Amino acid sequence: MAKPLYRLQRFLRRAQLFLLFLGVAYIMAGSVLLLQRASLVVTQRGATSPPLPSLPSIPSPPRALELGMPPVRVGGYGGRSSRIMARGQGYQPGSLLDNRTGARWLMSRNLEIRQLRRRWFHSLMTEKDMSQVERSTPRRNVPHKGSYIGCFLDNSKERALRGSVFTDFRKMTSTMCQDTCLASGYQFAGLEYGSECYCGNHITSLRVRDKECNLDCKGEKGSLCGGVGRLSVFTVEDVLPGQRRYRNVRYRGCFREPENSSSTSLVHVLQLNLTSQSCIEACMNKEFPLAMLRSPDCFCGYATPDFTLHEPAEEDHCSQSNTTEASLPSTLQHFYQVYQTPVQDSRCTEKKFLPEKSSSLVALSSFPGAGNTWVRHLIELATGYYTGSYYFDGTLYNRGFKGEKDYWKSGRTICVKTHESGRREIEMYDSVILLIRSPYRSLMAEFNRKCAGHLGYASDQHWKTKEWPEFVSSYASWWASHVLDWLQFGQRVLVVHFEELQTALVPRLRSIASFLNTTVTEDRLLCAESNQDGHFKRSGARQPTFDPFTPDMRGLIDGLIRAVDQALRDRNHTGLPLEYLPR
Repeated sequence: MAKPLYRLQRFLRRAQLFLLFLGVAYIMAGSVLLLQRASLVVTQRGATSPPLPSLPSIPSPPRALELGMPPVRVGGYGGRSSRIMARGQGYQPGSLLDNRTGARWLMSRNLEIRQLRRRWFHSLMTEKDMSQVERSTPRRNVPHKGSYIGCFLDNSKERALRGSVFTDFRKMTSTMCQDTCLASGYQFAGLEYGSECYCGNHITSLRVRDKECNLDCKGEKGSLCGGVGRLSVFTVEDVLPGQRRYRNVRYRGCFREPENSSSTSLVHVLQLNLTSQSCIEACMNKEFPLAMLRSPDCFCGYATPDFTLHEPAEEDHCSQSNTTEASLPSTLQHFYQVYQTPVQDSRCTEKKFLPEKSSSLVALSSFPGAGNTWVRHLIELATGYYTGSYYFDGTLYNRGFKGEKDYWKSGRTICVKTHESGRREIEMYDSVILLIRSPYRSLMAEFNRKCAGHLGYASDQHWKTKEWPEFVSSYASWWASHVLDWLQFGQRVLVVHFEELQTALVPRLRSIASFLNTTVTEDRLLCAESNQDGHFKRSGARQPTFDPFTPDMRGLIDGLIRAVDQALRDRNHTGLPLEYLPR
């Protein structure tokens, strides 16, 4: 009896040693793999970047797509795009075309689109890359003559400075804030929470102890940028009146005086030797976004439902009323020359998350480069609620899109940005705002982002590389399939055309707010129109010095435009704007 027990004991000891050996081997193998991965990352980060950054390589079509159709080649734009065109021309769910090719075609095409989306998402520039791009952009060095005033109380209901608002959660400094306020014509710049910048010409709150402003600036350690509910206030550079130069002062046109001037909140400013420059400065000092000149009077105010600035009059009326007013008939004495000052309309700057979790998940879906960020900015201004994102873009979060970090299914945001277009992803949403932009402009905007970030432009050298034709051959069909998928699988669809939003912003925003089941005031819509550019838009409209689209590219894109236009009409939506269609 003792001998079998002894053998069993020896066997168990050997098994323990064997299991211990396996465990050690497993741990060592895992450590080796982690070390190899870490060394690969270090090598990639440490590698010197070439003078002209190249784009991520465009994935080749999956094997399933290559069966029965020629492979996609640069200069040969056939293949899958022809199938998309066929889908859009008279395509109806359940038709013969759908039964014959639907399942197989949809599976293979969605596989390719997922690859494209994955490459697109992972090609987002890292913060290090963005900083390199920003460092390469020349900056204007402005000597500051301003000085620190003190620490002041501040809250969302009673702002110490009630002018412009600017946010950067990563790079905010006191110099950046003063630059922004100076360029917008304000006298004071205030910083709060280390990342928020407020501008104004009047401080309307009480001063507190300086030690209560105890938060460092996000972009400048050791420099104080306010605190929690506390504002560090600076004066900006002092310039004599009449010598100021402002950005974004623009002439809105000649407009008839509203019948009820009191309803438009016009403020009458009396001045000697009145000029347009002095009228603009007077309205800026009073923190109004509009300056209205009718010699010898200057008025300041806002756009209101009674004074929308949507129906300009002939310029001759203003030129005559500003010359010899006494000799003019009364019908010509009631026209204003209206200027948009750099002062931000503050009626729509406060934003928050939804007070109660929404039971409906609304997508704001678009092809990359179609203006999704701009439309998010407009929706936040019009509704007062943050928008979310299926992704997380640190650059957008740093610039004030606070919903970017929120979980996309949290129900705390008014809608959710997405570029996805697979059936499974689409059916996760209860409704969708489908944003469509001209494929020519969308492709160029997305190529600019890939080459130079959200606010940069691709150089002529980028447009001449092989990446551009490869980009068009792969991404143009994505533009079309994105729209077709959402039209087919979306449960409740509101189609919004980017170009129509530019030309008729207020009525289109009103329809979007109604679709979102949100009540907005006309004043807030007009405020959104006044602040439509925001702080996250490419400056100017720089284009390459040559036409980057070859005849083959245009043939491909024009066919896709026809397919999408037909699909929209077949589903009782308005077709694409005429400027999209081939001429």
